[in-house]
Amino acid sequence: MEIAKLGKKGQVTIPRQVLKRLGLDGDVPLTVETTPDGAILLRQAVLVPVEIYSDQRIKEFEENSRIDPKLLTAARRLASAAKRK
Repeated sequence: MEIAKLGKKGQVTIPRQVLKRLGLDGDVPLTVETTPDGAILLRQAVLVPVEIYSDQRIKEFEENSRIDPKLLTAARRLASAAKRK
């Protein structure tokens, strides 16, 4: 068991050996949770970039994802034939 230190400013120092075991190095974002029994849970956070799409960008997606009418008709025929079998 290792001991972590809580500083005057509320910062926690995690022992280097614990960080090595977990493969954490440098600036790593952590999530902080508390449990009903008073424990503090630290977990490595996964940061995922989020893109907020403009109306123009959504329109581009819709235009690029349209199915050729001939291909759609052929796919419907194949699906219908498969249902009859």
